[in-house]
Amino acid sequence: MGTRGRGLRNLRAVLAPVAAGMAVMAATATVLVPALGHGVRPAAPGPVATHRAYGPGTAPASPAAARCTPASAAESLRPSPADGPAVERIKKKGQLVVGVDQNTYRWGYRDRDTGQLEGFDIDLARAIAKDILGPDAKVVFQAVPTNQRIPAVRQRTVDMVVRTMTINCTRKEQVAFSTAYFQAGQQVLAPKRSTITAFDDSLRGKRVCTAAGSTGETELARRSHGARVLTAPNQLDCLVRLQLGEADAVVTDSALAAAQAAQDPTVELKGAPFTDESYGVAMNKDDPDLVRRVNKVLDDYRSGGEDSPWMRAYRKWLQADLPGISGPPEPQYGD
Repeated sequence: MGTRGRGLRNLRAVLAPVAAGMAVMAATATVLVPALGHGVRPAAPGPVATHRAYGPGTAPASPAAARCTPASAAESLRPSPADGPAVERIKKKGQLVVGVDQNTYRWGYRDRDTGQLEGFDIDLARAIAKDILGPDAKVVFQAVPTNQRIPAVRQRTVDMVVRTMTINCTRKEQVAFSTAYFQAGQQVLAPKRSTITAFDDSLRGKRVCTAAGSTGETELARRSHGARVLTAPNQLDCLVRLQLGEADAVVTDSALAAAQAAQDPTVELKGAPFTDESYGVAMNKDDPDLVRRVNKVLDDYRSGGEDSPWMRAYRKWLQADLPGISGPPEPQYGD
């Protein structure tokens, strides 16, 4: 079997347990429910929370989003440990419902040996749940496609989304974000033998796949470099299309592209990242107290230097594919 065949075989080995993962997990503190989409009834919207002031100089999330500019997009609300209405609602339920990915290697994926969801985003979601609900926190992980992340938050199908979601002004009109927990950028992934060199005119006439609703789709709409753009529900679907010869390249976040290259040795990243993007936790705009609580968790998660939970998670999940990162992004606040 050739290198390409081995890569496809390896991917199928990863995808097999992923398909099985659409069922409910029989774990003590973790449950997985099906992906939001056709045939899945979204939860009824909860009551609109009243904005509260948690200290001098605080402000609700909506005005900050209204003043959003590319330079200030990563700004969020200052952290607070207070139990506001959204946090109290989660405590009353006794569980935190988190929208995640379950097929992105290193970030949110099902381990084929243990059957458990693992990855950098999964570790962060569990840290948030532990802070709100205690050491025996129950987390319900709901698999959400890329283009359903915002609807899931707005319809309160989930309490939050932790799924390599880029913070930008367009999205902040619809959801609230935490401070940034990772820095990435859009990049091109293509076969090593490809004539594609970067996000440039070498894409002309090529079939380029990206996830619907992603920032990659937005960038390709702005400047396609003559490429024929294909969309798929998730980035891993684009990798499958690439391997099957149905696409010539993938445009996705550099962090996700590195993870995909780790899954398939026949592909590689082409050129440098051509955008600057920050990942954040997405929440409902009517839950400013939850935003502040998550930002408090992120402050703790970043603290401790080389021994911080963030650095430990980075070394465990990402360092092999994304070496040279010295620490998490610094938080930015708009109030």
